[in-house]
Amino acid sequence: MRTGFDNFKSGDTVDVTQKIKEGETERLQIFSGVVMAVKGKKNPVTFTVRKVSYGVEIEKVYPYDLPAIQSVKIKSRGKVARAKLYYLRGLTGRAARIKEL
Repeated sequence: MRTGFDNFKSGDTVDVTQKIKEGETERLQIFSGVVMAVKGKKNPVTFTVRKVSYGVEIEKVYPYDLPAIQSVKIKSRGKVARAKLYYLRGLTGRAARIKEL
């Protein structure tokens, strides 16, 4: 387990803090969303985070060992019955909500 990572799983709402380098400056960018999938048992492990921003659905796939990721913090735990939540892509509004633990 990497330091700075909470033990997250599919259905959890997380904040992914990533270091972005633009020219000479560096800044931290936070991407908040629902973990849709965690792929792989060993290296390379990736996880997919999805959010809806101003009506636009955004999905990002992060490699688990990406050095630019500073931390992954859990905002809330979700209660789901599946490991891969790809069915959320076809849902909008209240139907796309996930129950909290």
